[in-house]
Amino acid sequence: MKHDYSEFMPQMRPSFGIEEKELVCNYLDGDGYITEFQNTFAFETALCNYTGFKHCIAVNNGTISLTISALALGLKPGDEVIVPNFTMIATVNSMQMIGLTPKFVDVEYSTLCLDLELVKTAITSKTKAIILVNANGREPSVGIEAFRDLAASRNLFLIEDSAQALGSAYRTGQHIGTQADIASFSFSAPKIISTGQGGIVATNSDELATKVKKLKDFGRSSGGNDIHDSLGYNFKFTELQALIGLGQMQKLGERVIEKKAIYDWYREELNEIEEVELIENDTKYTAPWFYEVRTKDRENLISTLKHHGIGSRPMYPPINHQECWNVPGEHPVSNEIGERGLWLPSMSDLSREDVTKVGLAIKAHFSCK
Repeated sequence: MKHDYSEFMPQMRPSFGIEEKELVCNYLDGDGYITEFQNTFAFETALCNYTGFKHCIAVNNGTISLTISALALGLKPGDEVIVPNFTMIATVNSMQMIGLTPKFVDVEYSTLCLDLELVKTAITSKTKAIILVNANGREPSVGIEAFRDLAASRNLFLIEDSAQALGSAYRTGQHIGTQADIASFSFSAPKIISTGQGGIVATNSDELATKVKKLKDFGRSSGGNDIHDSLGYNFKFTELQALIGLGQMQKLGERVIEKKAIYDWYREELNEIEEVELIENDTKYTAPWFYEVRTKDRENLISTLKHHGIGSRPMYPPINHQECWNVPGEHPVSNEIGERGLWLPSMSDLSREDVTKVGLAIKAHFSCK
């Protein structure tokens, strides 16, 4: 569904249409239980077919998909987990929720993914896993193999937080996330496809998939009984989410193409504005989730864009400086992006005219300075 952004262009909004409406209404006209069943399995299968994972297991949100991944790997309270200091805070909170100790490491300037050399120096005897966040669908500059090799050499698990990466690939051509021990995807409102809330735990390991399925369903020995041979919780999906997801999956291929085209439009619009740096994406592989820029005049630019009816959003501040964490340490790239990083309008249904409007507003802002 295309939206009219002539009055106000938000920084992000989900897009649903007749496909999702018909699927949900037809289901509600029947006699379904709404809790996860055949439509959830169909959604999981569609994601396996699209990404190449052997197993995709739906859970209630992306945060829990990370938590349950750590539980399935056998991580225990007190274990350290390497995490990027630039990421959505759910990456870190999902580990703290089960008593793990996040260890903050800075990211690369170019990709905003974990800096491999800094990861090496941060590993201790307590470190059990590395969480590699695919910032905006990107792969680290050193490639996924370097992280796999490091994890293997130190007997660590590699978890990929691929919440922003559905539709993106490594430079080898494989879908992002498929080279980790286990990966996580999110379907919250801003993602390339959305089910409102929801997440996927993805893995090629039969053993891990079995553990995840039991963990999300109270530890039942099999579905539909009340025999519990292991500890578990209630992290299940719903049929209504799955139906919306199936409708969204019909549009994913087109949205990947649209996301890449919009990035190229932004590059054309911002190319000659010295005061704004569009963060690089190789659209041969990456379908950008959001369109990111660095600028030294961020707060004033936000005001100018708002005056022109354009929404924007500051990028994540460094997690260790957030009041809820307040962990000592200076991470220059995370600090810099927290001060200068800005997300521009990023809907997949933006038109060329919409992007031109954003570009003209930015040019007008800096031409007046």
